[in-house]
Amino acid sequence: MESVALAARSRELTGKKVKTLRLKGDIPGVVYGHGLDSTPITVERVALKKAYTKAGSGTLVDLTIGEQKPIKVLFHDPQLHYLNGEPIHFDLYAVKMDEEIETTIPIVFVGISPAVDELEGNFIANRDELTIKCLPGNLIPNVEVDISVLKTFDDSIKVSDIQVPETVQIQDDLEETVALVTAPRSEEELEAELAEDKAAEVAAVGALGEEAPAEGEEDATAEAPSADGKPAEPAKTDEPVS
Repeated sequence: MESVALAARSRELTGKKVKTLRLKGDIPGVVYGHGLDSTPITVERVALKKAYTKAGSGTLVDLTIGEQKPIKVLFHDPQLHYLNGEPIHFDLYAVKMDEEIETTIPIVFVGISPAVDELEGNFIANRDELTIKCLPGNLIPNVEVDISVLKTFDDSIKVSDIQVPETVQIQDDLEETVALVTAPRSEEELEAELAEDKAAEVAAVGALGEEAPAEGEEDATAEAPSADGKPAEPAKTDEPVS
């Protein structure tokens, strides 16, 4: 099967110090697995994104660290920045070619569903990846699922309906529903849903209003003005002024 090449360098910086690497356009990572201690590495950001886009988690990667001999690895999902989606860290797992591995591959939906195209239903995908187990050399990058079998709102596609090579074992629950088509909602249902959302919004605003003091309400502890409109003088006491 096709493999992807990726060049890396050994890394000494760890912890918060790796921020300097990212500023230079490098992404820190770790490679571990058969015959390897956990090894910190760094990869150029553009090369990492290109390799992961091509390989995903279902294609072997030929990883070269410095001048060392290339090793076969698999990507584990990179950690992405929560704002811009850029990779900030990644894991690579070194595989042994004669030992089975378990990984996930994407599900690619193909075809046209008559229940959507002709009956104007809503296509629902309950999952977008499949967990498989096989020898590294038998990995498949993805699996295609034909949704043209969804002809009515009673039809569905289960995990057991997905076809994979005999060398690949599916690890997910075979009775789990992968995809189906639901009937279109009527205008009355949509209006009822909008009304519920509006009512919930009004209730939330009302709850916030009850917690805040009414506009123009004076502090109960404030001094009341005298009859002539001037502030009332403080009450006199026999206490000495300190």
